Amino acid sequence: MRVVSDDAASGITLARAYFHQVVEPIMSDRFAELPYAAARVGSGSDVLGLDDATSRDHDWGLRLSLFVPGSAIHEVDAELERCLPATFRGLPTRFAFTGETAARHRVEVGSVSGFANARLGFDPRVGMSVRDWLSLSGQAVLEVIAGPVFTDRNGELDGLRQALAWYPDDVWRYVLASGWVRLEQELPLMGRAADTGDELGSRIIAARLTQVVMHLAFMIERRWPPYAKWFGTLFHRLPCAAELAPCLGSMLGPGHGARQDGFAAALDALLKRQNALGLTEADVATVPFWDRPYLHPSPDIVSQLMQPVADPAVRALPPGRGSIEQRTDSVDVLVDPEARWLAVAG
Repeated sequence: MRVVSDDAASGITLARAYFHQVVEPIMSDRFAELPYAAARVGSGSDVLGLDDATSRDHDWGLRLSLFVPGSAIHEVDAELERCLPATFRGLPTRFAFTGETAARHRVEVGSVSGFANARLGFDPRVGMSVRDWLSLSGQAVLEVIAGPVFTDRNGELDGLRQALAWYPDDVWRYVLASGWVRLEQELPLMGRAADTGDELGSRIIAARLTQVVMHLAFMIERRWPPYAKWFGTLFHRLPCAAELAPCLGSMLGPGHGARQDGFAAALDALLKRQNALGLTEADVATVPFWDRPYLHPSPDIVSQLMQPVADPAVRALPPGRGSIEQRTDSVDVLVDPEARWLAVAG
């Protein structure tokens, strides 16, 4: 395990300096006419700007991605292997990732299309189906769009990132509706479990639905959510987080009454923001669940989200299943583009 001191530069700062001071001069000298892009994208907490001393104990260091035409990949990679210095700013330019034994340089040379297919399972620049959109996890998209671009000489990388800016409106409405459907399905069960004396079961349901509420917040703010480690961190950076954060404590705490009040306040806040975007115009977020003392999301919300949807492929989707990260939290599925795509088949 390679430990880096607390005062080390952030991964993005390090990658930028590494490119401009080391990699770019090599490219200018050896491949002056080659169109290429350079960025810090892909995996790693530093891509999100969230690396710290703990992040730096593995798979962290002098890393960046270099995108070149497919025919030049092997030649560029070999030249970098030959020309890169042994160290930069006191850090090795060659090191092994977790589970590997061989040290090698971590300038990942490839094509934009190859990168897109590896991360997403397809190249969005040639068009995306509804199924393609639903197969995307927020983390997969962030690995493409979140990190900084240092140069892009032919605009290919920028084109890829622009294609992933956000869902088409009809798909966005479906994903939002799926979140509200999930709340419809389980919110009353939280109170019912508590009334039978199953406080643990009630809190488990509450925790599950709190994640749904937070995911809805990302969707309403048009922000891609990261994977579990950074989900709460980036949630707190959303514009709506200040209003929602006090509700979350009640939603996750003891006492069904307090939990229900927390959900009511959170859903009111989300609906207000959703209405402000013109997506819905519902008067209330929650209504009584028949004659029982539990709350239920207003059914007007889902119907208003879906009513304007014109795309027949979206209208044919099963209600409530949503995107891949609304269907499963299995890491084995979420990190595998093919598994994600297969999982949203129906």
